[in-house]
Amino acid sequence: MQPAKRLEQIPPYLFAEINRKREKLVAEGVDIINLALGDPDTQTPEHILQAMHTAIDDVSTHNYPPYQGTREFREAAVNWMENRFGVTGLNPETEVISSIGSKEAIHNTFLAFVEPGDYTLIPDPGYPVYQTATIFAGGEPYTMPLKAENNFLPDLNTIPEEIARKAKLLWINYPNNPTGALASLEFFAELVDFCKQYNILLCHDHAYSEMAYDGYKPPSVLQVPGGKDVAIEFHSLSKSYNMTGWRIGFVVGNAIGIQGLRQVKTNVDSGVFKAIQKAAIAAYSTTEAELQNLMSVYQKRRDIIVQGLQSLGWPIEPPKATLYVWVPVPPGYSSAEFVDLLLDKCGIMVPPGNGYGANGEGFFRIALTIPDERMHEAIQRLKDAGIRYA
Repeated sequence: MQPAKRLEQIPPYLFAEINRKREKLVAEGVDIINLALGDPDTQTPEHILQAMHTAIDDVSTHNYPPYQGTREFREAAVNWMENRFGVTGLNPETEVISSIGSKEAIHNTFLAFVEPGDYTLIPDPGYPVYQTATIFAGGEPYTMPLKAENNFLPDLNTIPEEIARKAKLLWINYPNNPTGALASLEFFAELVDFCKQYNILLCHDHAYSEMAYDGYKPPSVLQVPGGKDVAIEFHSLSKSYNMTGWRIGFVVGNAIGIQGLRQVKTNVDSGVFKAIQKAAIAAYSTTEAELQNLMSVYQKRRDIIVQGLQSLGWPIEPPKATLYVWVPVPPGYSSAEFVDLLLDKCGIMVPPGNGYGANGEGFFRIALTIPDERMHEAIQRLKDAGIRYA
């Protein structure tokens, strides 16, 4: 048998490779501190669990769900967008669709809009799915470098005119994975204007909308006047409510974008289990105090890591959002070399920055998804091994 040639263009998924290496070392008896995966380790909040238990016992949830999500779920998503961002006027029939988390919806958006010869404008470093989904759809990825000197924002002025005119999608993700960078409404407005000029669908992967600290509240691109004319936004309950395995989220915004995504999804999946949609509705009723209790766990871990690395000479500041700390490698090392050093000398597993794109070279990413005591232990292992920034 011969697999499709498109697979030859797609490297093994970064986190699948990381997990394979971890399992091998654990089998060899190595005590691995896994700081690689952005998978929350704490329990899904109790009120969400209770809603799920009740919904599972309801026989009306056991049949096929509506492809676009139940009316109740879509209305809850619309209400949440209004309460959280002040975005009003969304139509639950034409401007919202449920998703199986964000990953499948992101991939299916490429299938809905990208044809051979089309360009996609994707961030580098960025979520690897943006590039692989472009390849699956037969398009050409054009990477927008995210540089520290530009606060990890793409410079729209560097995109060639001929590329912009052939582009179908422009992808952003703020708060950003992997860099933890933030974007303002003013920058979102620039993106909206750019996409209107070139008739591009602006796609905002907002998976970390609630993962924020120190009083910061990330904005929505749909808050920009006219944003809905060109933009769709991807929301997920995975990170914000400790629900990665539940696979539930929604996409909202431009009706043409939602219709294209719906047409693909109705042919490749059968929607989200109705009981999970009911649990998600309960999640959207989480109070601000309850949410901040969840976020305080990650903020404390962030401070442990940042202060520990600062004590070893690292020139970093605490990020205000996401589950990650984006850390420069010490001078004299490549990303891959330093990641291997951490694994060999300290039993610490982190992904190299260039796993997220060529412009991630010179960095590695730390995920704040293990208990505090293991965070402290990781810092101590660095000290014991004599590993410092300079």
